[in-house]
Amino acid sequence: MNQSTAASQQGQDPQKMQADAQGLAANLPALMAQAHQLARTVSLGFHGRKRGGAGTEFWQYRPATVGDPAQSIDWRRSAQSDDIYVREHEWQTAQTVHISCDNSAAMHFASSTKLPRKSDRAAVLALASAILLMSGGERVGLAGLERPASTGPQHLNLIAAALAHAGEKDYGAADVSAAPAQSRALIFSDFFAPFDQIEAAVGEAVDRGLHGVLCQILDPAEESFPYSGRTVFTSMGGSLSHETLRANDLKDRYMQRLAERKAALKDLARRAGWRYSCHHTDAPAAVALRWVHEAVAGAH
Repeated sequence: MNQSTAASQQGQDPQKMQADAQGLAANLPALMAQAHQLARTVSLGFHGRKRGGAGTEFWQYRPATVGDPAQSIDWRRSAQSDDIYVREHEWQTAQTVHISCDNSAAMHFASSTKLPRKSDRAAVLALASAILLMSGGERVGLAGLERPASTGPQHLNLIAAALAHAGEKDYGAADVSAAPAQSRALIFSDFFAPFDQIEAAVGEAVDRGLHGVLCQILDPAEESFPYSGRTVFTSMGGSLSHETLRANDLKDRYMQRLAERKAALKDLARRAGWRYSCHHTDAPAAVALRWVHEAVAGAH
């Protein structure tokens, strides 16, 4: 019996619970500050709800297409040209975005002390995304947070606390099971879990009418494999270990498998009608957040 199984049967150690709580409390202010700063940097120039839909505020004219109801045609604007135009209104119904942020052990990797851990970058991006979405009137839910999607400072604080909590599994799978039908999903992960689990989660989401975004987060060393000579590779959870005397001999096989995984993710997103992008932790977080915010806004 491993230690985690024994602990679950005997109940949690009060001292450990206190230490975990103190650790979370220490991380929360920094996480919240980074997320707010990042959201402020990206929010300029964005209007989170500029989408055509059912509302009363005028947004734009567009050429009529097959299937547009006659009552949507603006005959005054159409009379000014040879084309028929439809008057679109800004979407004013609050939408739900469900965020899944991988906090597994594998996400705690950082190849340098000068770089953030993948889990830290994912948490900041997830929280900053929630801030931007809520500022646009959207409801936000989070995988693992046992309460429905909502908005407001109190709900944002609960999301931040959940994001600061470290997971125990070696690899995390996307979790959008709690997302309402016809909503949007935003998934942050390295996507190193077995691919059939990722494919099943996205497939189940598509069956319920979800539109979504996959944001893969990798450390630059995971892209370049800068290892040679005698090297011991150990999983972040400690359950897997492999020693080699010539690590450079593994590079070609590793790079091929990584390329195959990224290609599979791109293809999965394409087949689902979703969006995919890969972000590296040595790149500015604002670049990733801009892409994520635009991708989520377009996921409908």
